[in-house]
Amino acid sequence: MRQQFAIAAICAAGVFPWMAAAQSATSGSAPAPRRDLSGIWEPVRAIDGIQPNGALNMPADGKPEHDLNLTPLGLEVAKTHKSSNGMDPVPSIEENDPAHACEPMGFPRQNLFEVRATQIMQSPMQTVMLYTFNRVWRIIWTDGRELPKDPDPHWYGYSVGKWTDDYTFAVETVGTDARTWVDNAGRPHSEDLRTEELYHRVDRDHMELTMTIDDPKIYQKPWTALNKLQFRLKPPGTELLEMMCSPSELAEYNKRYGKAAAVKKK
Repeated sequence: MRQQFAIAAICAAGVFPWMAAAQSATSGSAPAPRRDLSGIWEPVRAIDGIQPNGALNMPADGKPEHDLNLTPLGLEVAKTHKSSNGMDPVPSIEENDPAHACEPMGFPRQNLFEVRATQIMQSPMQTVMLYTFNRVWRIIWTDGRELPKDPDPHWYGYSVGKWTDDYTFAVETVGTDARTWVDNAGRPHSEDLRTEELYHRVDRDHMELTMTIDDPKIYQKPWTALNKLQFRLKPPGTELLEMMCSPSELAEYNKRYGKAAAVKKK
């Protein structure tokens, strides 16, 4: 059965009960294999991967500890982003979220919104991430190359990775297209964004992801978007669902609900 959704419909519909059920990591798992992240992984708690109001560990909720300390340029750019989520949401028909218009979601947002089951494949030269949401892939080079000094911007950036120990894989990404948003709350970034991911395999069945955002043009200091987001290993025969942005379904959603929401707000 095909499962195809308009992005805006997913965001506005909220979290279904089966998605929100908290599922704790099991104890007593076997030891992790050395330098191996291959397999199909999903967040232990589904809502932690969805991150509807912005990055999991820095949501746009108005709390002082979640103030990202934007630079003057960052404030200027942020004002142009009209999100249907976060502290000052607009009706979906008024938003200008590029991903909700079926434009590429890009990186780092691919890790900061709708993180579902993700398949990781490894070779001596590359680690490849296959994401459920929008069915996109991402390549992380592991052949020892350096990051480019002046990369052409890409939707998903340019990534290199290396093992810092037998169970921790460190990834650095540069060259991300500034048209994309950092997260679902509309946080901005520049083409100078530098992102660090740490994938730590706790044991055979569990992995943690920590992710840091560093963009001096937009933020006064680096900030942690994910702090040990917990994943669990799925059976190898698990089939990834199809979750695609459909322009026709998006238009139908806005026709049914977007205009009504705008009138209600007035």
